[in-house]
Amino acid sequence: MREARFDKTAYAEKTYEEADNTVAYWMSRTPTERVVAAYHLSLRAYGIDPNGPHPKIDLTIFSTRKHAVK
Repeated sequence: MREARFDKTAYAEKTYEEADNTVAYWMSRTPTERVVAAYHLSLRAYGIDPNGPHPKIDLTIFSTRKHAVK
């Protein structure tokens, strides 16, 4: 699998006015689109491919215990 690399040409320095336009852009999107975008960013932050299979949770880490009632 090829490692995703940061595309430096996709980003540029912005003025404050231009940065304000991004807020307007995201506010123009539906709440569902914003949540999906945040989800994809979270996956990328944890190194998970958004288009690939998601890792399974290791259930052996968690255990259940009965607490003694006193």
